[in-house]
Amino acid sequence: MAHQLTDVPRLLADGAPAEEFGAVEIPESYRAAVVLKDESEMFAGMPSDEKDPRKSVHVQDVPTPELAPDEVFLAVMASAINFNTVWTSIFEPLPTFGFLERLGRESAWGARHDQPFHVIGSDAAGVVLKVGSAVRTFTPGDKVTVHCNYVDDQDPSSHDDSMLATNQRIWGFESNYGGLADLAVVKANQVMPKPTHLSWEEAACNGLTNSTSYRMLVSPNGSQITQGQTVLVWGASGGLGGYACQYVLNAGATPVAVVSSPEKVELLHELGVECVIDRLAEGYHFWSDEHTQDPKEWLRLGKKIRELAGADADVVFEHPGRQTMGASVFVCKRGGTIVTCAATSGFMIEYDNRYLWMHLKTIKGSHFANYREAWDANRLVCEGKVQPILSAVYPLTDTGEAAAQIHHNLHEGKLGVLCLAPEEGLGIDDPELRARVGEDKITLFRHHGT
Repeated sequence: MAHQLTDVPRLLADGAPAEEFGAVEIPESYRAAVVLKDESEMFAGMPSDEKDPRKSVHVQDVPTPELAPDEVFLAVMASAINFNTVWTSIFEPLPTFGFLERLGRESAWGARHDQPFHVIGSDAAGVVLKVGSAVRTFTPGDKVTVHCNYVDDQDPSSHDDSMLATNQRIWGFESNYGGLADLAVVKANQVMPKPTHLSWEEAACNGLTNSTSYRMLVSPNGSQITQGQTVLVWGASGGLGGYACQYVLNAGATPVAVVSSPEKVELLHELGVECVIDRLAEGYHFWSDEHTQDPKEWLRLGKKIRELAGADADVVFEHPGRQTMGASVFVCKRGGTIVTCAATSGFMIEYDNRYLWMHLKTIKGSHFANYREAWDANRLVCEGKVQPILSAVYPLTDTGEAAAQIHHNLHEGKLGVLCLAPEEGLGIDDPELRARVGEDKITLFRHHGT
């Protein structure tokens, strides 16, 4: 008996066998959150903070592409918002349609991605419905999460560390058919097992930011933190920082968390972080004007870190970029490492190079994670050793609103999006493990997000 895509939630609720999911008909079109190519200049000339994702993100039907041999069709139960979704929605630093055009020129399969619409989203949790002829590790009915490293393994540059591949991309940002939709097209080497003790929305929020934090802090490709170190974590209650603090604690190191409100200080204390800096209460102004940084503020921050942790930072977990990099380079200890993965406050970075070269510090760039790193990070979530940092959930129709919340830093942790899942709290297959891990730990960010 054939089923429709909209039947998937009922099949899950009924505990249907795997073959029932293989019988779901792939529709000719499906519902998705998109930005449109002919609107890519709609915010031209406007300041970034005035650009509104609620105006640029549309939820509409899009045509279903043909499935490549190394891909799967995924019924998306839930997804999540990342900062790259914000960048896509405000067309900064440039419209993503250029990425899709370049992918379209690479191959016949790549040409599917060059469309006048861009289905966005770089996180997803759902059920495999159909696999391409070359897929051997996953089958219809598998419950999975997705990581967003989109890479062609035919290129030799991808075989040492796939994040160094010349054609490495982020799925749903530099490719089409992303996770903010009822259906997604995913390469088989993006698929990972879903944590059985988490709901769909909890499972969906981990892929991008958890894997990114893992590579930055745990992997040999990052700073590979060790016991006893001190790690300064900017934006410690956000989508990256919440995972970063957990990895620092798990390593036996000391996180010094920087947040922006008393409520976030309390949240970090509940997470187990003792050393927390409320940057607004401390009144830090690292820039005296648009063009001039204030080294006295760097000194004051360094003193605060030593006051709290008893030592300078061995590692600085950097992602705000322009606003903080000068301070990060200064406060990092001699021989220490500043590991950076983003620049949410601006890409053009300034720092005093004397404090880098004369004190033998290292700035290390880090970008998402390779499949092994993402798999290992996901395994730690599956084992309950790293918790989701989901704080709020939106329906797919409110994707633009969720992106606007992140654009204006009005959130904590990650914001989830329900796609095919009709309500929150579904998809928990191992309540005993959930009880052992602890409901309060799993839902900590939800308590503070409400």
